[in-house]
Amino acid sequence: MEKTMKSTVQPNKQQLLNRLKRIEGQVRGVHQMVENDRYCVDILHQVSAIQSAMNKVSLALLEDHTHHCVAKAIKDNKGEEAINELMDVMKTMTK
Repeated sequence: MEKTMKSTVQPNKQQLLNRLKRIEGQVRGVHQMVENDRYCVDILHQVSAIQSAMNKVSLALLEDHTHHCVAKAIKDNKGEEAINELMDVMKTMTK
């Protein structure tokens, strides 16, 4: 099956970008902690915080996608395809 490039306007784009900037800063902080030979447990706490923040970004995107893209597809009688795509991405996210 050939993948097509789809695009959409993110309804909460600025919030997502702000979250991603914070995460980017956290990642740089972990990089610096490793460079400075900081205690492993302290680094792991920061890594856990990054993973949690990324999960929140994923869930926000998933919610927006469901409420906008999937809902529109259902209205346009393309619900089965949209639901299958949603389930595929859910399976990938929960690996």
